[in-house]
Amino acid sequence: MKKLTPYVRVVLIFGLIFFFVEYFIDSEKPAFIEFPLVALFLSLILFVLIAIEVTYGAIENIVYQLLDEKQKEEFLKERSFTDSHSSYKKWMRWLTKSKPVEQNEEILREHDFDGIQELDNALPPWWLYGFYFTIIFAVVYLVRFHVLGGDNQIQEFDKALTEANAAVQEYKKNNPDLMDASNVALLTEAADLEKGKAIFQANCIPCHAPDGGGGIGPNLTDNHWILGPGISRIYTTISEGGRSGKGMIPWKTTLKPIEMQQVASYVISLKGTTPANPKEAEGDIIEE
Repeated sequence: MKKLTPYVRVVLIFGLIFFFVEYFIDSEKPAFIEFPLVALFLSLILFVLIAIEVTYGAIENIVYQLLDEKQKEEFLKERSFTDSHSSYKKWMRWLTKSKPVEQNEEILREHDFDGIQELDNALPPWWLYGFYFTIIFAVVYLVRFHVLGGDNQIQEFDKALTEANAAVQEYKKNNPDLMDASNVALLTEAADLEKGKAIFQANCIPCHAPDGGGGIGPNLTDNHWILGPGISRIYTTISEGGRSGKGMIPWKTTLKPIEMQQVASYVISLKGTTPANPKEAEGDIIEE
């Protein structure tokens, strides 16, 4: 069975690694696009595979020089498959700029060290261009981050996180059903307060009286608070219920987030009004 040519080995091995990377990494986009480190890893793998093939070719050249004439003929016969393909030879010559084994005499240096002579092969273009790329990259990096003061990774992350949080808040604002205590806002429009009042009258008057003066539950018109003032805390009290064992149930299973927001806003609007039979103040005086 003929040996696989170097470029076929590189393509097959790299393709196999690429397949497993994409298979095992969960991502919406291709992994090498969504995760830059994956692209860096794949580039490194490709570089190593090419380097191995080039090293293997260099070792073959050394071995060839150590063979006698008969062994050289057998060696060349074994390589006749790849050598008979001119397109392959041109591609490899462009990739490595190396001389065929038969032309080693042309690039053999005159001096020797203990009988060992050196071949004056040109640097492979793929390595040379890669080296030039690292120089250009280093200059751009230096100017971008150390001269112009570009954002580093931490600063980029902080900016991206701020933008993401703003987008989440905007999305929640446009989708009331996703509202919670962390992003609820006080409503002041008359239409919202009227809706809040209607929900209050339908569900809350048995404990807090129609005018919020209190009964079983506390007075909602004074400046005393048991669980705290503010739209966020009142929303949480309505959603999660009052103190354990005190009777107020969580309303989150009955009311929608927007409805709890309207009720909480209406409760805040009751502050300072004069109920018919106000209940004695409970809790502490807490300013919003």
